[in-house]
Amino acid sequence: MPSALPPGDPAPADGALPESALAGLGRHPFGFYVHVPFCTVRCGYCDFNTYTADDLGRSASVRGASRSTYAEAAIDEVRFARQVLGDVDVPVSTVFFGGGTPTLLPPGELGSILAAIGAEFGLAPGAEVTTEANPDSVALWDLEELRQVGFNRISFGMQSAVPHVLGTLDRTHDPLRVPAVVGWARQAGFDQVSLDLIYGTPGESPEDWETSLEAALACEPDHVSAYSLIVEEGTALSRRIARGELPMPDEDDLADKYLMADEHLTKAGYGWYEVSNWARDHRAWCMHNLGYWTGADWWGVGPGAHSHVGGVRWWNVKHPAAYADRITLKVSPAQAREVLDDETRRVERVLLEIRLNDGLPVEVLEATGRAALFDLERRGLIDRLGQRLVLTTEGRLLADAVVRELLP
Repeated sequence: MPSALPPGDPAPADGALPESALAGLGRHPFGFYVHVPFCTVRCGYCDFNTYTADDLGRSASVRGASRSTYAEAAIDEVRFARQVLGDVDVPVSTVFFGGGTPTLLPPGELGSILAAIGAEFGLAPGAEVTTEANPDSVALWDLEELRQVGFNRISFGMQSAVPHVLGTLDRTHDPLRVPAVVGWARQAGFDQVSLDLIYGTPGESPEDWETSLEAALACEPDHVSAYSLIVEEGTALSRRIARGELPMPDEDDLADKYLMADEHLTKAGYGWYEVSNWARDHRAWCMHNLGYWTGADWWGVGPGAHSHVGGVRWWNVKHPAAYADRITLKVSPAQAREVLDDETRRVERVLLEIRLNDGLPVEVLEATGRAALFDLERRGLIDRLGQRLVLTTEGRLLADAVVRELLP
């Protein structure tokens, strides 16, 4: 959850949604995102809405604003969601616990939030239930308990296998911990294991990146995400770069490392299904994220969490204490919201679906966007597969530029 929230329009205290939003409820997959905003340390590159114990200070004494009481507040928001959405049958097909570091909460408390979602809405058969975890935030017994309470997918924040790269990112785990936790997750019975990588860290050589890729593949995960480092304003990393302590990531270097990732992952039998995500096969795709990319409905629980139902998008207040206060008062924790018009929804379809290997339907484009197709295809940036547009490898490197031409 990014730390900066848009202004939006006022959100009603009772959380009520327009009838037009509720009318389509159940026609699309429905998921829950649960934001757990706590971290032991703040990584220098991260601009997500996260808090250490020092950040929270006295506000941690507010019920729901600390790790020890957070699960209670999250469960109350799940119940609030049920009231807002009424009695429409909307079984939950995906649940994703992100952060922060969700596994700083005991497995039993994460399980209690999941159980509340199941009790209020019901989990669809075969529902995907994911938690993120830092490699040094779990042991075998934690993973066994997480599996017992209903989690079947786990995503470890590996980021790199090279100590000096991890040090620049302010990551605290030992690289040797990664194969250990992946093995424990397998032993605990997790159906799907994913590893997250970051490339382009200042000081990371091509050889360093190759080392990380090979180390990740040696773990034989089901899914790999590889993201280029983005220097976000206001982070410790951006301040170090501004002071000249570190260089800014180089665009050519980022492109080379993306191609290296794609080559290694493809050779190992992984296929891309979104520009930054690869999986062994379609069964290992992250269905929760696919919901974001294809306009599904979801309810976001927790400070700063975003939700979307039927073309209405809203976001909760950022600070855990402010969030907990609203939950205690039984009013919506939403800070603001926006009702998306048809054109905004169309534009967002182009932005997101062009990044998928299933591609974008040509019918979504207006005449000006369609006029750009011949030139994009001539330059080798897209392939036309029937009535769908799919990015080529070169197109994936220039995805933002392709979008600008499709949305002039």
